[in-house]
Amino acid sequence: MRAIDRKLVRELWMLRGQALAIAFVIMGGVATWIISFSTIDSLVMTQESFYREGRFAEIFASVRRAPERLRREIAELPGVGQLETRVNSGATLEVAGFPDPVMGQFVSLPDEGQPLLNRLYLRAGTLPGPRAADEIVISQPFADAHGLEPGDAITAILNGRRRDLTVVGIALSPEFVYQIRPGDLFPDFERYGIVWMRRQPLATAFDLEGAFNDLALTLAPGAVAEEVIDRLDLLLAPYGGVGAFPRDDQISHLYLSQEIEQLEASALIIPFIFLGVASFLLSVVVSRIVAQQRDLIAVLKAFGYSNRAVGAHYAGMILLVVGLGSVPGILAGAWAGQSLARLYSQFFFFPYLEFHLGLDVMLNGVLVAAAAALLAALGAVRRASRLPPAEAMRPEPPASYRPTLVERLGLQRLFDQPTRMILRHIERKPLKSLISVLGIALAGAMLVVSGFQRDAIDYMVGVQFNLAQRDDLQVSFVEPASRKALFELAGLPGVHHAEPYRAVPVELRAGHRSHRTAIQGYEQGAVLRRALDADLRPIAIPAEGLLLTDHLGEKLGVGAGDILTVQVLEGARPLLQVPVAGLVSEFIGLASYMDIAALNRLMREGPAISGAFLAVDPAAREGLFRELLHRPRVLGVTQRDVAISAFYESFAETLLVLAFVYTLLAGSIAFGVVYNSVRIALSEHSRELASLRVLGFSRGEVAYILLGELALLTLAAIPVSFLIGREFARVIAESVASELFRIPLIIEPATYGFTALVLLVATLLSALLIAKRLYHLDMVAVLKTRE
Repeated sequence: MRAIDRKLVRELWMLRGQALAIAFVIMGGVATWIISFSTIDSLVMTQESFYREGRFAEIFASVRRAPERLRREIAELPGVGQLETRVNSGATLEVAGFPDPVMGQFVSLPDEGQPLLNRLYLRAGTLPGPRAADEIVISQPFADAHGLEPGDAITAILNGRRRDLTVVGIALSPEFVYQIRPGDLFPDFERYGIVWMRRQPLATAFDLEGAFNDLALTLAPGAVAEEVIDRLDLLLAPYGGVGAFPRDDQISHLYLSQEIEQLEASALIIPFIFLGVASFLLSVVVSRIVAQQRDLIAVLKAFGYSNRAVGAHYAGMILLVVGLGSVPGILAGAWAGQSLARLYSQFFFFPYLEFHLGLDVMLNGVLVAAAAALLAALGAVRRASRLPPAEAMRPEPPASYRPTLVERLGLQRLFDQPTRMILRHIERKPLKSLISVLGIALAGAMLVVSGFQRDAIDYMVGVQFNLAQRDDLQVSFVEPASRKALFELAGLPGVHHAEPYRAVPVELRAGHRSHRTAIQGYEQGAVLRRALDADLRPIAIPAEGLLLTDHLGEKLGVGAGDILTVQVLEGARPLLQVPVAGLVSEFIGLASYMDIAALNRLMREGPAISGAFLAVDPAAREGLFRELLHRPRVLGVTQRDVAISAFYESFAETLLVLAFVYTLLAGSIAFGVVYNSVRIALSEHSRELASLRVLGFSRGEVAYILLGELALLTLAAIPVSFLIGREFARVIAESVASELFRIPLIIEPATYGFTALVLLVATLLSALLIAKRLYHLDMVAVLKTRE
């Protein structure tokens, strides 16, 4: 081993405390990189494999009723590949031991064998026998939620008639990777399940013999989805078609794709924030080491080491520290990534979701960490390599001192001598003090970001379910009904208040931009469902025109006063021109609202309603819920409390787990940054502190001078960390915004308090570790003049 290499090893050992502190920061950056990109790879690879094996369709369409003979015409449309017609309808299920009725989505299977598209992956049991009338296959999440197995029985109310059915299989389908009831915001596996049944008995139950009400198809090579959809809509319109849509808009695929996109957005931000902090810290350490080793650099050059060799020496020091942090970072990231993959498997249902940590992800994480660290410390390395020996041999010129601001104001009498020394040192070296404050603030900013995700989730729940959606139950009908249905609901025992709504599926167009959604018609003065402005104040539904959520308005590029083209996707499918009356603020989904009377006029119908919102007595809720789902005209009932629980169990749980992991990593970074700052300060001031001990200062006074400076810098860094953390949070909130949800920029005082507490505790722990070194300070060794 060369002498310069032995020097590198020896110095790393001498700096082991600082090196470990920096390695903690590197570990956090590499771990977040591994977590993000390995999870993305795992989801994408599993998705592609399952879609391919299950022959997932590319176009979907629903109709009221179309004759089976229409299948041939559809198959002959240009661009259509494989085609499958189906019977698809909702029904109420009764599961033994579960008090609440359950909604089942019944999807037909061919009378024999597997479907051509959206094939089932059996987890247990078998497919129903050919034309078996009472045998069904159920979805795995529904089966898991109720502990159902092949051989168990459930009761279904199919088109008003009770049927006892036998479960013969449990399966998964690429069509229902994310199993959620239409119209719900979040999944509820106990109260909603997918049921597959042979075509003939299911068609008979719903009076669809020789007909279909749902279809799926693939595209021929080179076909354009939009052109195929347009042709399909024209063909299906006379049969009550509600508009074909591509795979991108299929609800299961949409949720999964949005989740992957949000992970990708986070992966481009959070790991780089961690690595940026680590790089900043490394640059500070290397710069100060170079400043302290001027004479050693001169000696190395005097012995014939080139500029390149000296620069490589300090670059090697950086890379060794990066390596020291990368190994545990990979291990920690792999462990956390596996945990996250297991979490995703609880609500994205694949036949397999194996955690995949590719060599490329590990290498890229380490290379990015190394590149970021070298780039940040480039200036210090260049100074080390270019320092002329003659100049390096000379000691640095002493600092030019002048009275501090405190002394110029005549306030020095208010402070004792050690405190004045602290203030002098901070003011006379403002750049170094500023760098220390910035390093500590960046560590605190990561804690703010971690807490921000928890705060935003709680705020979203409060706004969505306490201010906007205040109903206890939402009742939806199979078909639009008259106002008489509302009066019937309002008269049920336990119902305090009932409000109608009308939902009309539409495609909104503004120039070349479009979006499929449903116009929600509410009554004037509604109190159970309300639209809110940016300040969360209720907005009165205008007598004419549409209210759009702000994100939908941004997507369509429209605002108040603009005209939208509205293509209705049901009934006579009129094409309307409707003005935008204003924008409302919502964090979940994209929606549009309208006065229900105005919507009825646009649809050229009487006072029709699609359902109702109910405020009910809590004691009567359970019985009322069962009563509603046994009515044949009721398609489904959504409970507000269940929706909140589902929110936390699905979307929120993922963010909270990530926030917990990031909090642990950010806490370790905070300690690493603070400890490193005080360790560097000790190495820089050890000679001065030893001189003070010789002059008669006690150990306590010497410790107070060093640690008091750290305390002041930490206190100064805390508000700065709040500002930087809020800016980081804003960038993250903007990057993960999607059609499904937007995270509001909400940071509660408790998060700021927790950040300040962690920084203060990290300072205290660092002070205790450094105090031990100060207590054993070898004054004779420190005061020796280096020649």
